[in-house]
Amino acid sequence: MEKTLDLKYTYTEKKDTRSGFGDGLLEAGRNNPNVVGLCADLIGSLKMGAFQKEFPERFFQVGIAEANMIGLAAGMTIGGKIPFTGTFANFSTGRVYDQIRQSVAYSDKNVKICASHAGLTLGEDGATHQILEDLGMMRMLPHMTVINPCDYNQTKAATLALVDHVGPAYLRFGRPSWPIFTPADQKFEIGKAWKMIDGKDVTIFATGHLVWEAVVAEAMLREEGISAEVINIHTIKPLDTEAILDSVAKTGCAVSAEEHQLNGGLGDSIAQTLIRNHPAPLEYVGVNDSFGESGTPTQLLEKYGLNAENIVKKAKIALRRKSG
Repeated sequence: MEKTLDLKYTYTEKKDTRSGFGDGLLEAGRNNPNVVGLCADLIGSLKMGAFQKEFPERFFQVGIAEANMIGLAAGMTIGGKIPFTGTFANFSTGRVYDQIRQSVAYSDKNVKICASHAGLTLGEDGATHQILEDLGMMRMLPHMTVINPCDYNQTKAATLALVDHVGPAYLRFGRPSWPIFTPADQKFEIGKAWKMIDGKDVTIFATGHLVWEAVVAEAMLREEGISAEVINIHTIKPLDTEAILDSVAKTGCAVSAEEHQLNGGLGDSIAQTLIRNHPAPLEYVGVNDSFGESGTPTQLLEKYGLNAENIVKKAKIALRRKSG
């Protein structure tokens, strides 16, 4: 279907977003001698091997001891180091939430918690590893910055931006090969939403892998005479409330799209912003209070409605609510 659509963004290559992190970490290490890497026995999965090879004295293999990894990282910041920790998103948050809360967030330590294999697109590993609650868990923590980039290039840019950001941060990325549709030379500004497509009838706020689905949905809606604005919310916290309010003031309704539970994620953040400042119809695309299951990324995104077709459906509902 994508090939027959007039897409505003296109791609020639697909690559996993975790590789964007790995390549960004290597470049960050070359640029700043204080950057260090820590991994919990998943060097290959986190694409941290190149950093380990080039900077062995700045890399720490902690083993399957994620809580220890967070504690070590917090301690390293006291000496001026900029630690990037790496493991699966489920282990980066759910397994070590106490250590993150106490040793990183509460203490306001400059730790970068980098989490791969997030969401349903982890695929065949199934529900136990497909964390869908992490954005909510992390955005609730005071001092914590939460970032969820959309493709390889944006993940690499976000990784580099975190070197200069002072304070706790959570960087979420994934396993599947995904379209690379943003510029390689982009400037990543933490906390600043990116209006990718201008529109006037409905706004689609998307994050992570679903930004590409939003781009496809915009083309589908345009074929039906509906003008959709697409905004890439790569930073969940701090949320760019100005961009959200400016867009909805123009379009009058919106859809949020995320590879996460409806509770606690991007949609909830947008709803809080709208209800306080500019009440308007808002529809949600996300996982509705359930766990995942084993399957290919494409199968799971389709089954759980995390795709362009469901974004289009929800956009039409939002439009009806606006006019009704």
